[in-house]
Amino acid sequence: MRRFDRAACLAIERAVGEVEGRHAGEIRVAIETALDLPDLYFGVTAQRRSLAVFGLLGVWDTAANNGVLIYVLMADRKVEIVADRGIAARVPKAEWEAICRGVEGAFRAGRYGAGVAEGVRAVGAVLAHHFPHEGGDRNEQRNAPTFL
Repeated sequence: MRRFDRAACLAIERAVGEVEGRHAGEIRVAIETALDLPDLYFGVTAQRRSLAVFGLLGVWDTAANNGVLIYVLMADRKVEIVADRGIAARVPKAEWEAICRGVEGAFRAGRYGAGVAEGVRAVGAVLAHHFPHEGGDRNEQRNAPTFL
């Protein structure tokens, strides 16, 4: 995908690795160009698709129920954050929404890779506040962005 060149992907991967050392969560980034025709026909929204991708990528399958998905739908320039139940119970949805709108603002300015990396750092700050690093954490999700 041309908006996310190798340098942008590496910046996102580095940001995930960097912030995961400060909290007990697992962050996964998924970027999708556009929805398939059947999804469009049935009115699937970015939010509904992000929930499906959360399951598809197994972000829910972490030992401490501490996975967070940052989902990007490029066709609509929409960002959604889905947090596993261990995190969603303690972090208000408004915090995630603010991060999503910030990344979308970066997209409007043409800053795609940097915008997602900033979003990763913002998610990391929320997780560090609510779920500080406890040591002995293992990386359960890949750090590089996944393209769907």
